[in-house]
Amino acid sequence: MRYPLVELATAALFLLAYLTFGLTVEGAGMAVLCFLLLGLAVMDADSLLLPNAFTLPGIALGIVYSGLRGGWRGAMLAALYALIAALLIVIIRGVYWLIRRQEGMGLGDAKLLAMIAAWLGPVQAMLVLYLGVIAAAALGVLWMVLNKRARVRTLKTPFGAFLCAAAIYTLFLGRPIIQWYSHFFRH
Repeated sequence: MRYPLVELATAALFLLAYLTFGLTVEGAGMAVLCFLLLGLAVMDADSLLLPNAFTLPGIALGIVYSGLRGGWRGAMLAALYALIAALLIVIIRGVYWLIRRQEGMGLGDAKLLAMIAAWLGPVQAMLVLYLGVIAAAALGVLWMVLNKRARVRTLKTPFGAFLCAAAIYTLFLGRPIIQWYSHFFRH
């Protein structure tokens, strides 16, 4: 059942990209991004792995996409945003290791957020990170409530799947959230 459902979800996301962005470079780009995100979400949910075969070309395609929309400056900014996003996850990963002396997040998550930042830019990438963390934390709390005897450390969460879902949500519905949040900083 999973394969037909993934194919159906891909078709639905392609249609949604067309209906939202039209038959444009942006529409085609968002369809490609949805394809990558859905594939990565399913892989991470199954195996807790985010393969370089998807994330690294995804970063490159995001830079090319940004270049098509914003010229060489857009491409350079996308590369910078990808680097900063990856470094943010690496720093979080490092702090967690210093505190707990164990790995809490893989480097695939860093490459995934870099890919998302290359495609969507820094503001939307931060919304993706925020929504992904909130969703994963909600799952963790629910798991703890339902498994009162289990230790928290035993839950392995496919964080990349949450980031992918948050990215798909953000790409279609994130602008109103960002506009609402931004109004708190206007004078």
